[in-house]
Amino acid sequence: MKVLSIHNSYQIRGGEDESRESEERLLREMGHDVDVYEEDNDRIATLSNTQMALRTIWSTEAHEIVKQRLSNATYDVVHVQNFFPLISPSVHHAAQAAGVPVIQTLRNYRLLCPNALFFRDGQVCEDCLGKSIPYPGVLHGCYRESRTASAAVVAMLTVHRTMSTWTNAVDRFIALTEFARQKFIEGGFPAEKIVVKPNFVHPDPGIGTGTGGYALYVGRLSVEKGLDTLLAAWERLDQPIPLKIIGDGPLAEQVIEATQRMSSVEWLGRKPMSEVHALMGEAMFLVFPSKWYETFGRVAVEAFAKGTPVVAANIGAIAELVDAGRTGLLFHPSDPDNLAAQVNWLLSHPTTLAQMRQQTRTEFEAKYTAERNYKRLIEIYKQTQFAHSS
Repeated sequence: MKVLSIHNSYQIRGGEDESRESEERLLREMGHDVDVYEEDNDRIATLSNTQMALRTIWSTEAHEIVKQRLSNATYDVVHVQNFFPLISPSVHHAAQAAGVPVIQTLRNYRLLCPNALFFRDGQVCEDCLGKSIPYPGVLHGCYRESRTASAAVVAMLTVHRTMSTWTNAVDRFIALTEFARQKFIEGGFPAEKIVVKPNFVHPDPGIGTGTGGYALYVGRLSVEKGLDTLLAAWERLDQPIPLKIIGDGPLAEQVIEATQRMSSVEWLGRKPMSEVHALMGEAMFLVFPSKWYETFGRVAVEAFAKGTPVVAANIGAIAELVDAGRTGLLFHPSDPDNLAAQVNWLLSHPTTLAQMRQQTRTEFEAKYTAERNYKRLIEIYKQTQFAHSS
């Protein structure tokens, strides 16, 4: 099978890049021909605001590149991983014109929400959900805290809804969880075109021991990730278990202040994935305190691979991944008292915690291995090809 994978790369690499690269690497390992068209977001600095806005709506350059790729070789599918902002949905139309099936992975909520998060002013916001013109995103300057930049995103969304890009130029959408799938359906996307395929961890990092005697947070240090909830909860614990924090972001100063205030909190900054997995495997549990509707929760699945239970906010996709009482615990989002209560309970039930370690690894093997993901991805590709040709 020959696949054209299309994506924008981020200036700061994150879980979306890791997941996409894992997918492409897995396909190659299984003998498939994967061609990649990539735009680097560093290029944004070379464009004027007007050029950037126009390119976000319709990139003639990207359209021509994809048109040429598809005319020079025979592809089975075009898989759009991320087109925003440099590539634009013009590539969907180029593939449609060439008669090649198009699959779009929904790695965030950009097609429903200008800032892609459903999160504003420290809380969940669905003001734009279901609106043909998501104008609240402009009023609030939701993209990059700029009304001008937000207007360009809203224009892109409005133009392509008017052009029926998402109903006519895409054959299948891949949502990462059922929660995300339902959000897109609620936003007006055709239910019959949205299938679910989770992310996965490859290569398998192997199970850890959980004997490190600490809790772990891995992720961006930002408001939507719930860092303030996490730090406030640690001040309320009955038992001051050490907390290691891996990552960087706008709340770094707040984390530094917490380390000065609480000897149990340690900030490790960014770490290579090998070190992250090693620390994850030795942790007693991972804390996932997000306040927004995560589309997936790759860090949680990496913890499952290491046999590490997850204490997560009961919100969005992460609440779907964590089976409370079996692979971890859930707490009320943005509620440090309830998070502290769940951590206290877990620390006072070591037998249950040990059983959870076994169950999390079992959950990983059942749902998130490369083998299972590959079978599901090829199934989607073949179903899409069949539906396209029918």
